[in-house]
Amino acid sequence: MALSGQADAKDLGKMAIQNGELNRERVQALLERERTMYRERNPQSMALYEAADNLFGRVPMTWMNKWSGGFPLYLETAHGNRITDVDGHTYIDFALGDTAAMAGHSPEASVKAIIQRVQDVGGLTTMLPTEDAQWVGAELTRRFGMPLWSFTLTATDANRWAIRLARLATGKNKILVFAWCYHGSVDEIFAIPGPDGQAVARPGNVAPPVPLDQTTRVVEFNDLAALERELANGDVAAILAEPALTNIGIVLPEPGFLQGMRELATKYGALLMIDETHTFSAGPGGMTGRDNLEPDIFIIGKSIGAGIPSGAYGITHEVAAAIKQHPEADLVDVGGVGGTLAGNSLSMAAMRATLGEVLTSAAFDHMISLSTRYTEQVANLLEKYGVAWSISQVGARAEYRFTSPAPTNGTQAMLGGDEQLDEFMHLFMCNRGILMTPFHNMALMCPTTTQADVDEHARLFEEALQELTTT
Repeated sequence: MALSGQADAKDLGKMAIQNGELNRERVQALLERERTMYRERNPQSMALYEAADNLFGRVPMTWMNKWSGGFPLYLETAHGNRITDVDGHTYIDFALGDTAAMAGHSPEASVKAIIQRVQDVGGLTTMLPTEDAQWVGAELTRRFGMPLWSFTLTATDANRWAIRLARLATGKNKILVFAWCYHGSVDEIFAIPGPDGQAVARPGNVAPPVPLDQTTRVVEFNDLAALERELANGDVAAILAEPALTNIGIVLPEPGFLQGMRELATKYGALLMIDETHTFSAGPGGMTGRDNLEPDIFIIGKSIGAGIPSGAYGITHEVAAAIKQHPEADLVDVGGVGGTLAGNSLSMAAMRATLGEVLTSAAFDHMISLSTRYTEQVANLLEKYGVAWSISQVGARAEYRFTSPAPTNGTQAMLGGDEQLDEFMHLFMCNRGILMTPFHNMALMCPTTTQADVDEHARLFEEALQELTTT
């Protein structure tokens, strides 16, 4: 149903929204329609999924079952910000591998470097360093400020290994995190505050090796008073934080919070670990470079290798000096900081090309401009249709949440989730040629995303709101 103007849209919204709530029977009917459409559109993907008897959960990684509709789409080809599935549908991709493909799928410069290493040079993993490693280290220093770097295959590994170094450097045993944070599959992070403020395992945590209060302190994001209370116990080796929460919906820092976190870490002798695996979207130097943050340890992964497994952690000279005070620690063999494939020549070649030629300052200017347009379009449409959702942006990344105002901590963001609306919006977009991130409603721009792509999302987003608010 086409609407003639803003007044008509608001009138329809009044009919379908009572006390800020959508008509849930209507939402469910729309969802069932979209589920049917999804199954009918994707018979090849459904058949491949149903035949995958030798895969745990029928997928290569169990999180792939997060795709809405009962089964994931199966990949045929992907280039730039376009994905084609095995049923022949081509999509505008705003998921971009949940940030891993922020450079776009198979960017030309990265592919050229990868092919050269694989085909012409050879030696994909030899346990020998290459010249590329120093180039990448220097570039990461230029962008993020950390003078010393070591490489991993994932940001999870980088976090896990850096936590060990933080404990070694400080002589303290606990890690402080924020409720509903995400830093990969690191054991210490899956914590929320219990009734007495002590860390307890958050719902769904898979078989934690020890009770979380033995390894972790946890507070709500944006709560400096709680942060100081927990740091005052004197046993925190490091605060591990994204400068904006991202995996529970984007939760932005309130004014003064990040500076206060830095000051409190220094006051209580804890290291500050900043994980910018997702918030790298803020610009060429992430939020660390943009907002002049001063971490002691810095984590990054995913996007810097353009799809080749890549991760890194950087440390200050002061942290390195503290580590050197412990010659008994086995850092050169099997002491728990390492991996045979880490720092291999293929991942280093991919990182050098991606950082040097793809994720440039000019590319970020383009991506952030498009993300700002996307954010403004969504915000305007939410106001136009009287829908009480919100949207937040971190550079080239934006995400809407089914609550308003925007959450200020992880628990608020978690409570603002809505499985019914989430599935409807994902399927509505997917059935019409747009892929959103399956874990949440995040849209990411890459160097090949266009204004037309963003405008197409706005067109379909308005259609979805029309459907939801029409009785």
